Amino acid sequence: MDRAGRDEQTDARTQGSPGGVIERHSIDVVPDGERHGRAFSQFTLWLGANLQITAIVTGALAVVFGGDVVWSLAGLVAGNLLGGAVMALHSAQGPKLGLPQMIQSRAQFGVRGAAVPLFLVILMYIGFFASGSVLAGQATARLTHTGDTTGIIVFAVLTAVVAAIGYRVIHVVGRVASVVCALAFVFLGIRLLDRVDLGALLGDAHFSLPMFLLAMSLSASWQLAFGPYVADYSRYLPRTTSARATFWWTLSGSALGSQWSMTFGVLVAASAGERFLDDQVGYVVSLGGAGLAASLLYFVIALGKLTINVLNTYGGFISMVTGISGFRGRRTLSPRGRAAYIAVIMVAGTAMALLGKDSFLVSFKDFLLFLLTFFTPWSAINLVDYYLISRERYDIPALFDPHGRYGAWRADALIVYAVGVLAQLPFLATSFYTGPLVAPLGGADVSWIVGLAVPATLYWLLARSGRSANGTDAGMEFAAPSDEVAAASTPVDRWTLR
Repeated sequence: MDRAGRDEQTDARTQGSPGGVIERHSIDVVPDGERHGRAFSQFTLWLGANLQITAIVTGALAVVFGGDVVWSLAGLVAGNLLGGAVMALHSAQGPKLGLPQMIQSRAQFGVRGAAVPLFLVILMYIGFFASGSVLAGQATARLTHTGDTTGIIVFAVLTAVVAAIGYRVIHVVGRVASVVCALAFVFLGIRLLDRVDLGALLGDAHFSLPMFLLAMSLSASWQLAFGPYVADYSRYLPRTTSARATFWWTLSGSALGSQWSMTFGVLVAASAGERFLDDQVGYVVSLGGAGLAASLLYFVIALGKLTINVLNTYGGFISMVTGISGFRGRRTLSPRGRAAYIAVIMVAGTAMALLGKDSFLVSFKDFLLFLLTFFTPWSAINLVDYYLISRERYDIPALFDPHGRYGAWRADALIVYAVGVLAQLPFLATSFYTGPLVAPLGGADVSWIVGLAVPATLYWLLARSGRSANGTDAGMEFAAPSDEVAAASTPVDRWTLR
């Protein structure tokens, strides 16, 4: 072998080295030799990602739209636990497969058919990037003494830089944010309790089913929206990592962080009213005082939003690569290509943030609830296929081959997905559309429950009858990939997981 060939082979072995700072992998399998970390890393990442201002606003919405403190908190807890459990089941797939989350959708929808839910996932990431940038931009602007527009742009650029560096730095930011934001939330919680009559707030309880279900839907949608990318951040864990440990550390970090933030939001909204609605960031910071304390809290808000916005940007980048590669056939990406994809997410999200920053609260609530319509059917299909049909066994090379086991398009899964979306419409309640069955239910929105149950049941029945979306008989053992496919794959991509 000549020197150029040896250098290329050496670079291929070392480009994803665990010791490297800049990530090289995108949608390809993470080799065993490059796996690192412990399941506990999922706790710190998701705790840090949820101790942030947008989660506070999400909790506040339960009160803003008519709920009381007690039943809003109960609904938020129920939604965080139920939605968080679904999200954590996706996280447990990461160490087993070593793949980003949405690549797995090819086993259900086909190598190219997966682009259908992927398109909607990308819109979700851009929307979350935008909503996060609005609030973080306000904090950045006040920290740097500039305008909101400048703050949004500065924050967006910083987010893109961290996302471009990749997985290792993302987890470092998560660990730092989990500690810094937790300390800040303890401080703010003490200051808030000094200002409010907690007994009066808890004593004014009046159960309303629609408001309870609204609170539950808000927190469930918050958790379920992590589903399409949660395994992106567990895929570098060693293959021997316990799925149970990954599940519980992810659930506990995400549910604890989000409930902590949302509880704070409920109490703030119930006690501050219009003062909070007029300036969410400013009011939260005012609880801590002025001067240096205010500057530190603006920094904490920006740090918390940086964590989650980096996840959204990175997830959007991975999803775009996944969707496009299904048609182009490439699974590796140059640093320049990586930067280009991330730049697209940043520019689109920033533009949306600048356009929607003046009507944030109502737009964000509708955005959260509408997301459920499209992502609960995907989540139901993915989990049923992975845990009940394929039983955690996927033919990895076939996920990249439109002529392989999973095919290019899986019409049955796409039809089930469409049915799952349509089945929710009669139960959906937003400001721009209300289904005909919402009024008989007292105004309650239960669309997300329908969106989980209907496609899960239909997909399971089709798969068990021998017509599953992955084109195999239920319970079939996956054979090793053909020599032709294996020869076209890198050594790590030849594995068939059993």
